[in-house]
Amino acid sequence: MKLQATAPATAANLGPGFDCLALALDLWNEFELDTGAEPGLEVHGEGATELADPSTHLVVSTIRQLAEQRGADVPPFRLRCTNRVPLARGLGSSASAAVAGILLAERLLGVEATLPERLALAAEIEGHPDNAAACLTGGLALVHRPPAAEAPHAVRLEPHAELKPVVLVPESERVSTEAARRALPASVSMDVAVTTLSRAALAVVALTWRPDLLGDALVDELHEPFRLPLAPGAAALHARLRAEGFPVCVAGSGPSLLVFDQDPGRPVPDLGEGWRMLRPAVALRGASVEEG
Repeated sequence: MKLQATAPATAANLGPGFDCLALALDLWNEFELDTGAEPGLEVHGEGATELADPSTHLVVSTIRQLAEQRGADVPPFRLRCTNRVPLARGLGSSASAAVAGILLAERLLGVEATLPERLALAAEIEGHPDNAAACLTGGLALVHRPPAAEAPHAVRLEPHAELKPVVLVPESERVSTEAARRALPASVSMDVAVTTLSRAALAVVALTWRPDLLGDALVDELHEPFRLPLAPGAAALHARLRAEGFPVCVAGSGPSLLVFDQDPGRPVPDLGEGWRMLRPAVALRGASVEEG
């Protein structure tokens, strides 16, 4: 059996949308699985040297975990990964691997899960339901937890057609999820909580209906002030772009920044050496797997 899964990059948090808003980006990781080839793992592109161990590779471990849960055996296979999503830069590379692993495992085992089941499993494996949701659905994903529910649920929202994301990736800075979580305060004031709630609601309006409101909607006081100091270069650029009037936020836990072009006559400036500038469109479809 030959299978090919594709999964998009994602930018989560989106300013005040901490742990609940994420946008899928048209930047894709590809995973080719072949049960008829010599067993092994190939990794090309981003993280080729870091992700070459099959015993720790997230796609491989996800497939094995699903098989164990169902009491099934997985045939030997060769996995070839073509990674385009930068690692440890806040763009959902781990979520793309977990989601792809789930889809590949389903096809291998002859089962098909629902979206809530896939989201719950991806969140259990990788820890980021917002990234996983956007990766699964495409577009803009809103993650919530219904009362008395044990697992997160997601709603797909249609992003505004005129959104023009720009991703700024620092070459020399990385921020681990663990470090980003440790930087957060144990509690915040009622004023910060209320302000964050109002801006998160405004962010949904801005991303789906009124992109002219993005500049105000993406301002955050809940997590960005504590995480930006972990990447001084990104922090300085964030302050500069905000001062120049660009809608900007930290992508995920950083250090990449997500900016939106709004004025055709004043695009996000090229930053030169030390930064990668990506201009992916919004990915309107989510991860998928095909046979053959």
